[in-house]
Amino acid sequence: MMDPNIVQKASETPTPGSTESASFCPCDVIPESTRRLGWVALLFAGGFLVAFPGWLLLDFVQGRQRPYLELYIAVNLIAIALGLAVFALVRYSKIRPDTLLDFGLIFLVLGSFCLSMTQFWGIWPEWSDSNLGNIVGVPWECCWILIFPLLAPNTPGKTLLAALAAASTAPLVFLLSKSVGATSPAAPVPLMFGYFMLSTYLCAGIAFVTSCAVNKLAKQLRKAREVGSYQLVERLGQGGMGEVWVAKHRMLARPAAVKLIRPEMLGADERSRRMAIRRFEREAQATAALKSYHTIDLYDFGVTDDSAFYYVMELLHGLSLDSLVKRFGPVPAGRAVYLLRQVCHSLGEAHASGMVHRDIKPANIHVGRIGPDFSYDFVKVLDFGLVKSRDGMQQGATELTADGLAAGTPAFMAPESALGKSDVDGRADIYCLGCVAYWLVTGQRVFDADSPLATALAHVQEQPIPPSQKTELEIPDSFEQVILACLEKAPADRPQTAGELDSMLDASRVGVGWNTQAAREWWDLHMPEADELADLDRFRDLSPEEIMRIEK
Repeated sequence: MMDPNIVQKASETPTPGSTESASFCPCDVIPESTRRLGWVALLFAGGFLVAFPGWLLLDFVQGRQRPYLELYIAVNLIAIALGLAVFALVRYSKIRPDTLLDFGLIFLVLGSFCLSMTQFWGIWPEWSDSNLGNIVGVPWECCWILIFPLLAPNTPGKTLLAALAAASTAPLVFLLSKSVGATSPAAPVPLMFGYFMLSTYLCAGIAFVTSCAVNKLAKQLRKAREVGSYQLVERLGQGGMGEVWVAKHRMLARPAAVKLIRPEMLGADERSRRMAIRRFEREAQATAALKSYHTIDLYDFGVTDDSAFYYVMELLHGLSLDSLVKRFGPVPAGRAVYLLRQVCHSLGEAHASGMVHRDIKPANIHVGRIGPDFSYDFVKVLDFGLVKSRDGMQQGATELTADGLAAGTPAFMAPESALGKSDVDGRADIYCLGCVAYWLVTGQRVFDADSPLATALAHVQEQPIPPSQKTELEIPDSFEQVILACLEKAPADRPQTAGELDSMLDASRVGVGWNTQAAREWWDLHMPEADELADLDRFRDLSPEEIMRIEK
């Protein structure tokens, strides 16, 4: 199963009224189109930069003097400046991507004008029938007009207007040159316009057809990205089981996280797929039944038209405990207790409902700000993907792993889970939470062997080193004893329930040193923009090994 620790990168995720308003293209494709526009502009400037001295060198070798040399030099310099300006605008400005693509159409027209000036200004100071050979060939503007709908797509209407304007630059330059005497008055206008109709204007029509085709494909792509009542906006990552997306409700504009399970992962035949979908549905129903405000909210679930199963969950801002420790180091004991007690609240409800999480680990515990008044260090427990009922399948339980197979992450796995026992209960989550506590206060895992199997066996056979011996931070003895109690090999020797563990943490009196005010000060100092940041670390490079809960 793929982890549902989905959070938002607000600086990159389109909001209603921004790139989403551009109907010609899915909103996550528009930024890529603007990036291509920037590179096209840079290549445009580079082309003129290379051609400019090249033509001068060719004229020198052939021993001829190019007419209107000063104007030719000026046009080349303007073209180079134009390309660099568009590149800088795309690269460094804060303008919305869809607006940048509109600027791209202006660039299309101005670029065509520069190309036309270098080709058709003063091309025939004198005219005779022998000059007819000079118009044979395809104007450079044709290539320029044809590639734009592919590299920087826009609506067909806008594309047509810009393409026609770009196609008109060549006859416009020809007429201007003729009117000022740079081109011979004898040069036949009908002949030239026939030439342009079969070249630049024809390419403008092809560009319009291309834009219509791109627009149709974009609509099909948007349709394909509709999952239930949600529109997929930005893919956060992919792995062995499927993909993780930021999504938005089409009617409510509510952001959410969508987890897609690929159809082929549901089974090789129709019967297997039906059984897998029923298991996923039970899992979703079990998760949705949990009401603790420290458990991630499940909004919706279902099956897409192409038989992929999906979950829709709340979108969180902040970071996981895994990222918290990796970025900022071990946390004080008081803060650790403050966070752990919130996890106990979530697990207490799950255990009371007969559910066992079985994959409690730092990466599955999210911490951040939440609510209009910004509750700080607010914990959400994620990924009930390996949840199992103590009462068995007769009670409609969700069991996604077979007996005899280890379920969970080796570095944070209870001994009974490592041995693949079938009678795993809530005390396995207590052990895992002890491993999380160890990680919080030391920045190290309880056991860190050379392989996942060796790590799992260490949980079965070896005694943990007290956390106070693996950190320079002060760990009160009362809190250390609670952690070591959670890490007892025998389930009967651990705290028996999440409620009992919560009471032990409260009795240690360690958490009184960390409160809402202390949490607010930490967030304001270290992550003042946390409500606009996202913990995407685990979704940029999801691997099958991570999906299977194998962590080294």
